Amino acid sequence: MIAIDKKKQVTKEFQLHPKDTGSADVQIALLTSRINELTEHLQSHVKDHSSRRGLLKMVGQRRRLLDYLSSTDTKRYHELIKKLNLRK
Repeated sequence: MIAIDKKKQVTKEFQLHPKDTGSADVQIALLTSRINELTEHLQSHVKDHSSRRGLLKMVGQRRRLLDYLSSTDTKRYHELIKKLNLRK
């Protein structure tokens, strides 16, 4: 799980307006930080298959959100993947 202060920091960095907490940008950024933490966990706990399944579900959710963002606002999509250092 992400610490509350880190979650607020990520939300503040990627929000589109001051009260934005649920836009695709914020959701993708939060999922990316959770994916990064879980990836580190799985490197030391190789046999944790239930966490691996959760990781794959999060990656799929992020992929769907990225696809949505690329079809609706391509400029924001390219800025976001550059900012988050994602491939593609």
